[in-house]
Amino acid sequence: DTIGVSKGRGFEGVVTRWGVTRLVRKSHRGLRKVACIGSWHPARVQFQVPRSGQNGYGHRTEINKKIYRIGKSLKDDPNNAVTENDLTEKAITPMGGFSHYGEVTNEFVMLKGTTPGIRKRLVTLRKSLLPQVSRKAVEKISLKFIDTSSKFGHGRFQTSEEKAKFFGGAVTKKAKTDAKAEDKADN
Repeated sequence: DTIGVSKGRGFEGVVTRWGVTRLVRKSHRGLRKVACIGSWHPARVQFQVPRSGQNGYGHRTEINKKIYRIGKSLKDDPNNAVTENDLTEKAITPMGGFSHYGEVTNEFVMLKGTTPGIRKRLVTLRKSLLPQVSRKAVEKISLKFIDTSSKFGHGRFQTSEEKAKFFGGAVTKKAKTDAKAEDKADN
């Protein structure tokens, strides 16, 4: 199970916060509202009535998470994304780093699915409270491939070496710049 604080979205109206249907276009004094917030009696607004207020940034527990891999740090294992089927020497960090996070240099835990909250926010992992007996829960996991292509845009290459090989590489670029420098020196 994962325990954390969900992503905060600030002060939101009823349409966004509770999914209430908007009123008709010609309605008086706005349309992103609750049409009726209750009967005359009881003479209070009941707690079930959707109201505007803080959305998100709440304590959440997600159950039955599956751990795919517990990885070593980059210092201990520089090729920590290698699998049995994919022997390409690469680290777990995708090309260009994870968006709004950067590079993974310490130990890591790879989970199936999502975790509550934004990047870099603390997440608590605990052993599942329910006994995991289903066939899906107790099956042995063997990762075949870990995608390390860029997470910005349409990632195409798994490593910078692969990209350099496809585009001609840094070696040819260096040779071209050296040749240009020699030409300038001759003139």
